[in-house]
Amino acid sequence: MKKTIAIAGATGFIGKWFIEKYKHVFNIIALSRNKVKYPKKYDIEWKQVDLYSISSTTHALENVDIGIYLVHSMQPSTRMNQGSFEDTDILLADNFSRAAQECKLEQIIYVGGILPKDEKTMSKHLRSRYEVEKTLGSRLTPLTSIRAGIIIGPNGSSFKIVQKLVSKLPVMACPEWTKSLNQPIDIINALQIIKWCIGNEDTYNKPLEIGGKQIIKYMDLLKITAKKMNKKRLIFSLSFITVGLSKLWVSVITGTSKFLVSPLIESLKHTMTINPENMVTCEINYISLEDSVEKALNPKDKIPENPEFIKTSSEKNTVRSVQRIANPSERTVKFIARIYPIWLTKTFAGLVDANFDGQYVKFSFFNFVLLELKVIKSRSDEKRQLFFISGGLLVKRNDLGWLEFRSVLNDQYMIAAIHEFVPKLPWIIYKFTQAKVHLIVMKRFEKFLLKIPKKSLKKKKKNNI
Repeated sequence: MKKTIAIAGATGFIGKWFIEKYKHVFNIIALSRNKVKYPKKYDIEWKQVDLYSISSTTHALENVDIGIYLVHSMQPSTRMNQGSFEDTDILLADNFSRAAQECKLEQIIYVGGILPKDEKTMSKHLRSRYEVEKTLGSRLTPLTSIRAGIIIGPNGSSFKIVQKLVSKLPVMACPEWTKSLNQPIDIINALQIIKWCIGNEDTYNKPLEIGGKQIIKYMDLLKITAKKMNKKRLIFSLSFITVGLSKLWVSVITGTSKFLVSPLIESLKHTMTINPENMVTCEINYISLEDSVEKALNPKDKIPENPEFIKTSSEKNTVRSVQRIANPSERTVKFIARIYPIWLTKTFAGLVDANFDGQYVKFSFFNFVLLELKVIKSRSDEKRQLFFISGGLLVKRNDLGWLEFRSVLNDQYMIAAIHEFVPKLPWIIYKFTQAKVHLIVMKRFEKFLLKIPKKSLKKKKKNNI
């Protein structure tokens, strides 16, 4: 019997190739933010999902056996996105983990990056991938974590950058990071390993590192690509070129978004080779690096394309704000959500009065309600407190948007997030007033939590405060 596999990140490089290669082997449900225009035209099921919503994600994973998670939140999803990609990635992974447990999935498979030997020097990009890995594996659903370096294949984002650099630059003065070692793997081999992991209990709850047979410098990959493209290129290194400058010129020269260039270069600062203890035991015929580059440049097979999506009309001026707050006392989110209005009232010396009557939290300025939040107890728990944005003078729509506090990474941090909020203030005014104030308030709230001694918090916990 075919297993049903849901792919989050189905429109990306790995997702598209997995669908193309295995659409007749598995029942595949491809998850996408937008609705497909002609769903009956395809061999698989495309399902619309909002991964920022736990309920939407849970609905998408109903009757699914395996979840493959390929999501990287590098692109903005609303007009204003306040928050780093690292914090957003944790939030999305936590939603998927919750939904997978609720739907009793057999397994989650996640493809991230090989971690450097020294965790302290880890780039933001790789640290984020590791946090996503830990978040996906934080519940009962078994996690198979596949860590990879550069994956080479037609239309792959990493290799496209290499191809464009070689195509446009007769002379390349490369920074020092291009001497770092990597172990590239062909997309076909990566897909074979993912397939091998599906339902394989020997891969549950352990990291696997994958790579090809050859270990090379990134600069050598540029030289091999130039040779395969029949381009005479002078490629050498200069130590004074910084990582920041590298991001700028790579983005400009290749015409690639800084959101995609930045994590690639950050990762390439590290040695990205396989740790022997994390190697896979899957027996496959590894494609040589030269053949892999040749296939990527001159593909014999048709490159898979995404379906045509329906352009949905949505509220223009939406806001998403995802803020990570340190929680050294590891208190419950229920406690933190309850203390927040009290702290806010005291901090603003009564100018802003935050009142919670058990059902609504109302933030008022004198007798004017600025913001009203309705607590949703049926969808809240010790790890998450959910509030719908239900009204107030600062709110344009009371039928859209929600606020949540949630605990992540074993209560080490808390995420305070606003989703799909539509401000009533004119956009330019909101952007430089209310939006800025929100960030300042959350930073001050974090400082407040950090200053409370642990001993004091433990005492309060005993008294159920």
